[in-house]
Order: sequence, then C-alpha cells, then structure tokens
Amino acid sequence: MTTAAGPEATTATGDPTTYWTRLDSPLGPLLLTADGTGALTSLSLPGQKGGRTVRDGRRHDPGPFRAAEEQLEAYFAGELKEFTLPLRTHGTAFRERVWAALDDVPYGTTTTYGEIAARIGASRAAVRAVGGAIGANPLLVVRPCHRVIGADGTLTGYAGGLDAKVRLLTLEGVL
Repeated sequence: MTTAAGPEATTATGDPTTYWTRLDSPLGPLLLTADGTGALTSLSLPGQKGGRTVRDGRRHDPGPFRAAEEQLEAYFAGELKEFTLPLRTHGTAFRERVWAALDDVPYGTTTTYGEIAARIGASRAAVRAVGGAIGANPLLVVRPCHRVIGADGTLTGYAGGLDAKVRLLTLEGVL
C-alpha cells in the first residue's frame, strides 16, 4: 500500500480537485474520495461516525477509482488480502505513525491497541491516544483498523459500526 502524508495534493498542473464516487459493497454504499493525483484520501461506510460527506466543489467522477473498485470487489469476494492503492492522508505525526502501523496488520489477524502503541514506540499510557488515532482513520477497510480489538479479545469500537467490523473479520476468517 502506498501512502503519502500531507494535505489534499495538487497535480503538477496545480489541480486542487477532489474527486468522489460511491461504490456498492456488502457493507452498503461506500463513499470514496481522491485528490487531484488520483490517490485515495478517504473511504467511508454508511452511517460512519465522523465519515466524509460530499462537499460543494468536489467532482463526481468514477474514473480515478477504477483500481479501488477492482480491489474492493476482489477483497469482498475473498480473493484479495492486501490493497495496493496510492493513498494520501493528512493527520498529525502521531496519527500517521498509528495509521502506518495499521497498514502492517496482516489479513486474517488481529492486534490490540496496546500492541499498536508498542509498534510505534508509544508508552502503555498512550493507548487512549492510539484509540483516538485509529478512530480517526479516514480509510476504512483499506487501512485495516477493523483488525484492532480490545486487550481481552473483545470487539471494541469501530467507526463503521460493530456490525461492519464483525462482517469484515468474518470475511477474513478471524471470526
């Protein structure tokens, strides 16, 4: 998975356009946004806490999302275990470290908030901050925050809802 940090990018020609599209999925219609370079900037589930919305000035165009659509279809069919899409997120340095650690959680496995904290070199006291960063992940499904569970093995919060988390973990063979 390719990731670049920074605000929504412009292309070499200075194109600040943000593109969006909706894709059908087993979780309902997904809202995807991409920057002017075509890098995926968000993927939101229906009813997602803090999910993106279509704003004025954004351009509806499914063209920049062809690879995302193909990979998401293959993922939901159980045929894809790792996304290889250009991604561009914008968060604090701490959030970017947490999100990069999420990218390293393999398909079909789970990890805990404490394990993510340890991976980024944060103290055990930072577990709440790690949870906040995971909850702010703008790229649900492709950045696998659904693979993070409580230290006692419970399925804790998921911005897309616990039902969606259960469906994703079931798809991956964890449940």
